[in-house]
Amino acid sequence: MIYYTKMSYKLTTFAPRNYYKMKKVFLILTLLFTFGMGVADAQKEKKFSVYGIGFYNQENLFDTTHDEGKKDYQYLPDGQYKWNENKYSHKLHNMAKVLADMGTDVLPNVGCAIIGLSEVENAHVLEDLTAEAPLKAKNYKYVHVEGPDRRGIDCALIYNPSLYTVKNVKLVPFVQELEKDSAFYTRGFLTVSGELAGEHVSVIVCHLPSRFSGSFYRELGGRQIKAVKDSLLREDPNCKVFVMGDMNDDPYDKSMSEALGGRRNLDKVKQGEMYNPWWNILKKDGKGTLSYRGSWNLFDQILITPNLLNQNGDKDYSTLKYWKSQIFRRDYLFQTEGKYKGNPKRTHAGGVWLNGYSDHLPVVMYLVKEQKN
Repeated sequence: MIYYTKMSYKLTTFAPRNYYKMKKVFLILTLLFTFGMGVADAQKEKKFSVYGIGFYNQENLFDTTHDEGKKDYQYLPDGQYKWNENKYSHKLHNMAKVLADMGTDVLPNVGCAIIGLSEVENAHVLEDLTAEAPLKAKNYKYVHVEGPDRRGIDCALIYNPSLYTVKNVKLVPFVQELEKDSAFYTRGFLTVSGELAGEHVSVIVCHLPSRFSGSFYRELGGRQIKAVKDSLLREDPNCKVFVMGDMNDDPYDKSMSEALGGRRNLDKVKQGEMYNPWWNILKKDGKGTLSYRGSWNLFDQILITPNLLNQNGDKDYSTLKYWKSQIFRRDYLFQTEGKYKGNPKRTHAGGVWLNGYSDHLPVVMYLVKEQKN
């Protein structure tokens, strides 16, 4: 359990070993607000359930066979990367390890309830991924809709069915605005609605166009994501909406700050806007999820609607509320030597197979909800 005082906190674990084998797994937080009183004052004890929500770019999670109509030739046994069963099996093992570890800083042996993914080729790789021992042990399931991307990479979502119940899935297409782009198809917006902690929770998983495409196309994507989010809230104003993905932009870029309406400061978020906690993590803390020419960017983001926030000093946790965010870091995720020391350890670099993970780091957001007596 975690004991909080007004000024500080410390972590102490009291759970028995079989605690995490319960069908409904969650971490109990006990908050003892002292306000000058003894920490043992049972009258002040409140219990909260904690849930982890994550996102992780899988960096080209391809199988070894060709998908008709897709440009996946680099990831075939005779392709540029000599992508064979041995490399594929190592990739699956590595990604499953990270996904299973995500969220365990706060939720040991439990991890995230929901994780959005980008750069997965098809349902086959997700079937193989969730069959890997670390994810199978947690009974993760997946959601995927085959999209129109020419390379064949899609967005997806994995989830713990004991925590999140999926009720509706759709892929909203990315609609081109310029006539010259009418024949160009890119990744759509995977929209998954369901129930978490007894509440309506929807997740929009995105992978916006690359930096080479120009800001216009990511701004267009940001406006379209906002339209999807707004439509979910029109159907149910109480729906808690998460927008997550590899945005190929930083939180302060126009696609996020203007088109989608992501805001830097929690207390400044208005209706129709979203809170983007990664803005301060990048600008104030100098931390990012991918490195380019010695500088960190934070393209991997999770934004949330105002109904997930306690604003203006409120402390109402009767419904799911935002607690904190983190860039998930483990030593094994980084290069330890050579030219790229300190950067995320990729699958390939300079044409050499590194048996790594991804060029992006994962991100995790934590929610809390007060338990009813």
